[in-house]
Amino acid sequence: MDKPCRLVFCTCPDAGTAEHLAATLVEERLAACANLIPGLTSIYRWEGALQRDSEVLLLLKTRAEHFERLAERLRALHPYNLPEIVAVAISEGSPAYLGWLLASTEIDS
Repeated sequence: MDKPCRLVFCTCPDAGTAEHLAATLVEERLAACANLIPGLTSIYRWEGALQRDSEVLLLLKTRAEHFERLAERLRALHPYNLPEIVAVAISEGSPAYLGWLLASTEIDS
């Protein structure tokens, strides 16, 4: 593919938050698709203390060129002070699916 795609990971405190973020980002064409994975337990250190929280994992598929705008929207809409926003390159995939991803995230200039 000549236009690289990204898979973005973002943890959310609950399904309602994850659904709102997903719907907003797909509606704005910053993401082609979002998957919500409930039942996640996150263990991490925050402000010097060990934390353990139930969360929902949000997986977003987008164009590499949209990542900064998508991350900016996530930071603006997310209830966490420091939301997890991690992207990995999609190096392989079904050409038809990746074509749909690109078409679904086409934004008029």
